[in-house]
Amino acid sequence: MNANLWLLAAAQGLFLANNVALIAINGLVGLRMAPHAWMATLPVVGYVVGSALSTGLVVGTQARWGRKKSFQVGLLVAFFASLLSAFAVMAGQFWLLVAATVVAGFYAANAQLYRFAAAELCAPDQREKAVSLVMAGGLLGAVIGPNLASYTRSAFAVPFVGAYVALAVLALLSMVLVAGIGFPPLPPRSVQAAAGRSVRELLREPNFLVSAIAASASYGVMNLLMAATPLAMHACGMPFDQVALVLEWHVIGMFAPGFFTGHLIRRFGALKVMGAGVLLFLLCIAVALSGESLHHYTAALFMLGVGWNFLFTGSTTLSLDAYRPEEKNRAQGALNFFVFATMAVSSFASGALVVGQGWRWLNFGSVTPVLVTGIALGWLARQRVRVAPALP
Repeated sequence: MNANLWLLAAAQGLFLANNVALIAINGLVGLRMAPHAWMATLPVVGYVVGSALSTGLVVGTQARWGRKKSFQVGLLVAFFASLLSAFAVMAGQFWLLVAATVVAGFYAANAQLYRFAAAELCAPDQREKAVSLVMAGGLLGAVIGPNLASYTRSAFAVPFVGAYVALAVLALLSMVLVAGIGFPPLPPRSVQAAAGRSVRELLREPNFLVSAIAASASYGVMNLLMAATPLAMHACGMPFDQVALVLEWHVIGMFAPGFFTGHLIRRFGALKVMGAGVLLFLLCIAVALSGESLHHYTAALFMLGVGWNFLFTGSTTLSLDAYRPEEKNRAQGALNFFVFATMAVSSFASGALVVGQGWRWLNFGSVTPVLVTGIALGWLARQRVRVAPALP
C-alpha cells in the first residue's frame, strides 16, 4: 500500500462523486426538460452510451500514451463536458444536455480503468487488496456527490446549473491528483505488438466469461435501481434532500466494504465473495418490494451497494489471471464495454419502467440477471472442481 495507490483511490472517489451527482440530478433535470416523461433518464443513458462508444478509443489512448496521459485527457473532457451540460440546462436545451453527457462518457471509460491500474501499482501478491483499496476510494464519492448536488443545485437562477459547474471543478482537482501518480512505464513495443487472443477467444476462458457476466450484471442491476430511485422517490412526494440521503447511503454501501473486500477475497476466494453479492442483491429486491418508505429505500439501496461491491470487486480480481500482458488493453476494454452496454440498456429501461410500470415491476425485472449471475458462478465453481483432480 503506497502513496500512488492512495492518490488513485482519491481520484476514484472524485470519479464516483461525479457519477453519483449525475445520477442524482440528471433524472430530475431530464424529467423537467424532456419532451416526454419516459425520456427523463436519457441524460443518464447518454452518459453510459458515450462510455460504451469510447471504450475502443480509450484502449487506443492507453496503448499509445500510457495510463497517466490517457487519464488526464479523460479528465479534460470531463471538465468541458460539465460546462457544456451547465450551459444546456441554463438554455433549456434537452438534446444538447444529452449530447454533453455522451461526450462525458469518455471520462467514465477512462476512469473505469482505475481499478485495473491499481493492480499495477503494487506487488503481485497484493493485487486483491490494491484493487479493493482503490475501489474503497469511492467512499469519498458517497460524501461529496449527493451533498455537492444538494448544496449547489440552487447556486444559479436555473436549478442544478451550479451542480454541473461544481463537477467541472472536481475534474480539475482530479487532474492534480493523477498528475502526482507514478504509473509504470509502457511495456516494450514487442509486447504491445504481440497480437494475443481476440475478444471472442478470451470469452472461451471460463474466468473471463464469468467475470464479464458478473461485472455486467452487477453494474446493470445496480444502475437500473439506482437511476430509478430519484424518480420513484419523487413520485412518492419525497424531497430532494431525502433522495440525496438515500444515494449517500447507497454509495457508502458500494465503497466502504472496499477496506476489507480484498481480505475476504484472499481468504475465501473470489467466487464465494461474489456469491455473497448475489444474495445481497436478492435481499435488496425483497426489501424494495416490501414497502416504499424512506427506510425501505435506504436499506434496499445500501444492500444494493454492498452487493455490487462484492460482485464487481470479485469480478475484477477474477479477471486478472484470465489474460496475458499483451492482451491487457483488449481484455480490459472488452470488460468495460460489456459493463457500459449493459448500463446503457438498464439506464433507459429504468426511466421507462419506473414511469410506465412502477417501482415494483422494476424490482421484479431485476431478479432475472441476478439469477443468471448466480448460475454462472455455480457453473464456474463446478468447472474448477472437475479440473482440480487433474492438477499435480
